Amino acid sequence: MTRIIRGNVARKRRKKILKLAKGFRGSHSKLFRTAKQQVLKALKYSYIDRKKKKRYYRAIWIIRINSAVRTYGITYKSFICSLKQNKIALNRKMLSQLAILDHAAFQRLVEILK
Repeated sequence: MTRIIRGNVARKRRKKILKLAKGFRGSHSKLFRTAKQQVLKALKYSYIDRKKKKRYYRAIWIIRINSAVRTYGITYKSFICSLKQNKIALNRKMLSQLAILDHAAFQRLVEILK
């Protein structure tokens, strides 16, 4: 039985991994074995962090709304509760944008809810 030479296939596989590992430090971007481990780890973290990003942004929006509402003497909890009671359907992202960019509109919204 003759030996199978996997030149093209193996080279393509290795080059693909090393291309993904470009920019990693030291042997993590040069040597195939370590690069493969680091690429797998990086892909795992990128998948996880795409989910974390959504949580992080929601937390930021809540912090911004809370600080904006407290200047009018209301807590975040009571503000959100009164929004739901008055059937005002604004999500937290839009509320935080209003609080940052359009102070007058946000103030009118708070006055309506008071």
